[in-house]
Amino acid sequence: MALARPTTPQAPTTPSAPSRLRPGRGAARTRTNRGATRPGGLAQLQEKPWWPWLTRSLAGAFFVLVASLIVYQARSVDWPAVWQAVLALPVRVLWAGAALALLSHFTYGSFEWIGRHVTGHQLGRATTLGIAMTSYAFTLNLGSVIGGVGVRYRLYSRRGVEPGIIGQVVATSILTNWIGYLLLTAIIPWFWVPPAVFGWSASDVQWRMGGALLALAPLAYLALCLVRGGRPLALRGHCFALPRWPLALWQVAVSCANWMLMGTALWVVLQGQVAYPAAVATVMLGAVAGLVLRVPAGLGVLESVGVALLTTDSLSKTDVLAALLAYRALYYFVPLVLAALAFAAAELLMHGKKPTK
Repeated sequence: MALARPTTPQAPTTPSAPSRLRPGRGAARTRTNRGATRPGGLAQLQEKPWWPWLTRSLAGAFFVLVASLIVYQARSVDWPAVWQAVLALPVRVLWAGAALALLSHFTYGSFEWIGRHVTGHQLGRATTLGIAMTSYAFTLNLGSVIGGVGVRYRLYSRRGVEPGIIGQVVATSILTNWIGYLLLTAIIPWFWVPPAVFGWSASDVQWRMGGALLALAPLAYLALCLVRGGRPLALRGHCFALPRWPLALWQVAVSCANWMLMGTALWVVLQGQVAYPAAVATVMLGAVAGLVLRVPAGLGVLESVGVALLTTDSLSKTDVLAALLAYRALYYFVPLVLAALAFAAAELLMHGKKPTK
């Protein structure tokens, strides 16, 4: 005869009252989950199995095109003649180019005044400008990881600015930089159209239509800032600070001014021998090509793009390349040296000090 196992007495349980809320919550949760699994637009395309292959193929084709252009141009250059052309540039032209380059760096640095206004961090305007200009020079020459993230985060965090605020300031500067760029792409084709490169060309209408499509992005941004009225935008659990529309309009204006200053510096070094829109377009196309190829300082990319776009019967490849190299020295290398000295001085001043609030 089997012995009954001892049982542990349990507290009596009382039946819970039925709740009318549970089915509703579950149904709402189910509907939410089902809706979340139905992305649309670009998000839906990105989930397609062929999307990564398409983006990589486009990036690879662009890389091959620009790399071939660089190799082709480098093999056909008379480098001793280029060096002699650099030495022959008038000193007044170099000083004018240097002044314009400095003004452009100052203008880019003012982008972070916008970020300062949007985020409300307490650093002074001069300190904010110094950090921005220092990090910009590092970004141009060494890439965004070192300049845009490493140097900028180091200088801000040593002064007590929180990482989240720093991220918003960086994002605001990046946004400001590119919304003006996109707007200028719609304006330039009305004044100048690039020549055929490697047998590839487009009509005036095609260039203008493409630019008009890109200009929709800054216009949409202005409309969003107008509608939001300074209220932040919540998107997928993230909060994005938005300025009011007058400040957003200033973002577009100051960004366009900076790209035009960059083009003006190159145009001055070229001594006005090319159309001004052509100089601006060269700087803009060189910036995008260097960004896609991820070459430090776009070394060789800007020169190849410039030679392909600016060489004419009246302006030799040697003279164009000499001007581009002088422009690189004035806009990239000299500011990098100054920024490195400024960064070293800032580190010495902050050595041993605790981050200030």
